[in-house]
Amino acid sequence: MVFDSARFDLRPYAGFETGRFVRRTFCSWEQAGWRSLLVQRFEHVPVAEDLALPSAADLHLVLPVSGRAELETRDGGRAVRTRWLPGRVQLGLPHQATVRSYRGDAEMRSVQVHIPRDTVDSAAARLTGGVPDFEAMAASVAEGDPLLEEAVRALGSPGDADDLYAETAAAFLTVHLLTRHGRLPAERPPAREDARVRAAVAFLRERLAEPITLADLAGEVHLSVFHLVRVFRRATGQTPHRFLTGLRVEEAKRLLRETTLPLERIAPRCGFAGPGALSAAFVRHTGIRPSAYRNS
Repeated sequence: MVFDSARFDLRPYAGFETGRFVRRTFCSWEQAGWRSLLVQRFEHVPVAEDLALPSAADLHLVLPVSGRAELETRDGGRAVRTRWLPGRVQLGLPHQATVRSYRGDAEMRSVQVHIPRDTVDSAAARLTGGVPDFEAMAASVAEGDPLLEEAVRALGSPGDADDLYAETAAAFLTVHLLTRHGRLPAERPPAREDARVRAAVAFLRERLAEPITLADLAGEVHLSVFHLVRVFRRATGQTPHRFLTGLRVEEAKRLLRETTLPLERIAPRCGFAGPGALSAAFVRHTGIRPSAYRNS
């Protein structure tokens, strides 16, 4: 069997020394001969520091099936802390490289599913006519989905199922994610939700230098994380994370213009972990480095 590798972006498993961090115990390409869906089972080392995971185009679902750990994930800004818990599906954002560190136990195992991006884009074009909001989708999946959990778990032990099973599973998972977790209503948010978005923006401005999670922000305005991301995106055109990063970059620009403070002191005042994180965000938002901006 010649596998259709062009349909998948497997850089997360080729961009670092795989053997140092995981042992693969199942691969649907090799054991099941699937072309339409990549499913893998892994056993993970219990401790990892600064594990760089390159970006990938595929929609990547991770289901921890055993073990517990405290995870710290960075994508250029402040670290986000989560927990590795059996049964809680995680959705990785396409085209977003991350750095992960964790400390867990020796029983850490997972089932991981890669849905080809062309499958996702084709279904999205038919359902929504646009590009899915993957950040909103990931936030919604993180709140829990028993059906998604059981589907991913079942795919990890497919028996003698052939590629028709894989193709059908890929289509079901994609449509389920788009309709249950990814579709945005077209209507304008009610005035009450507008007020909550304004309150969320005010909270972000007031706590600019502090570590803020989506859960913190959602609790402040009395919305679920998924609902917050949806209404915030509709009202501002951005996710809360991107909006907050923009506020922090604007404050960094002000301090670069009006003070002689070094980046080492500006970064924490703007909510960045250090000058490197500040520089990376600054370049993404402005196209130039902080030093060039100050000199101009």
